Amino acid sequence: MSSIRGRLFVILLAATGLIWLSAVGWIQHSTRTEVSHVLDRRLQESAQMVASLIRRSGGIAGPDSAGLVDEAPALPGTGGHDLARQLICQVWGFDGRLKSESDGAPSQQLAEAEGFSEREVDGEVWRVYSHVDREMGIRVMVGDARAVRDRLVHGVVIGLLAPALLILPLLAALIWLAVRRGLEPLDRLAQALSRRPATDLGALQARRAPAELRPMIEALNGLFRRVEGLRERERSFTAFAAHELKTPLAGLKTQAQVAVLAPDGATRDRALAQIAQGVDRTDRMVRQLLDMTAAENAIDAAPASAQDGARILAEVADDLAGLAQSRVVALQLDTGGAAWRTTQAALLAPALRNLLENAILASPAGGIVEARLMRDGETVRFCVLDRGPGISKADRPHVTERFYRGMAHPAGGGSGLGLSIVAAAVKAMGGELRLSPRAQGGEQAEIILPAAPRPAPSPIR
Repeated sequence: MSSIRGRLFVILLAATGLIWLSAVGWIQHSTRTEVSHVLDRRLQESAQMVASLIRRSGGIAGPDSAGLVDEAPALPGTGGHDLARQLICQVWGFDGRLKSESDGAPSQQLAEAEGFSEREVDGEVWRVYSHVDREMGIRVMVGDARAVRDRLVHGVVIGLLAPALLILPLLAALIWLAVRRGLEPLDRLAQALSRRPATDLGALQARRAPAELRPMIEALNGLFRRVEGLRERERSFTAFAAHELKTPLAGLKTQAQVAVLAPDGATRDRALAQIAQGVDRTDRMVRQLLDMTAAENAIDAAPASAQDGARILAEVADDLAGLAQSRVVALQLDTGGAAWRTTQAALLAPALRNLLENAILASPAGGIVEARLMRDGETVRFCVLDRGPGISKADRPHVTERFYRGMAHPAGGGSGLGLSIVAAAVKAMGGELRLSPRAQGGEQAEIILPAAPRPAPSPIR
């Protein structure tokens, strides 16, 4: 059942019905026990009364002695009703002769033993009490039919069940109203959320809400804050991206106009060279924007086959060989024979490419950029080292922010996205990015990843 209201109603109604049926069963058992006890006492008192009257008459049991039980009502103080005059009585002597009997009593002896017993006589089961008076040599037996007792208990139980059956529908209606009233705060919350425009991410008021709803409201408020933060980041991202793309596109347009209007070949060649550099910068920025989007949405990426980490590093280095050659920078790879495979090549490759690209661009002509892969127990380390100017102390806390350029950053030298892409990708892989200065100048960047694959996030049900 998908409805909470219906589920609560069924649970409460079933629990109430079970308790009600248990109470009826207990009442039936208790009533049967009490009625049986009262009727047994009536049998005992009636037998003792007949024996006492016979004793007063000198021990002579007249033919009508047993008829005295006809005057005894079914229950004390109940008067005449259909359960009255249901007792039968027999008076037997020790010589085995029937001395007296009441109207309707069978000719067969009702009991053999002294005290209470049950016996079937003429197809009817009788509950009998036998009183023995040894001085007078008589046995007084008083009994009533088991069917009469059952009919009495049945009547009492029916008298209790009839109001219960009438009350149950009323009780069900009250339970339904109580459940409906109790879930009204949920309905009000749903209505408040449905009336909200998509742009309203303000916090819900939890002060007057029921205690059971406060955790949900606080969770929703937390979600609203995260969504608002994400929307703000996306707005900033779009604004920065538009600004960063606008500048090189404007430069390309200007250089194209210069090339068209160039008075000589040298001017045209310089303009075309500037256009080529602008296209390269724009291409790099577009690629980094795509890498940033992929890194921040990595949780939705489909699982891929495992690839060798050393091979990924080598392929990234090959792709950047042309850039390194143009900058007169040497690339040195050292995998040390580390055997490690990953299913997150789509995240690892952009992270390594941006680290190596930054190191190449930061290195002076004739410099060396080292790229190493090491496995240490349960962790894997990718290290990229250069001898460039490094990251200043003031810039170090901010270098992983999107579109952040340090104070020493050359104009037009980059988009400020490289390290933010690396940080986002490494976080998505469950690893850590460490940046530290080298002893004799330069920077050391480390990507530290768990050697074991990171488990995929469980879907929310």
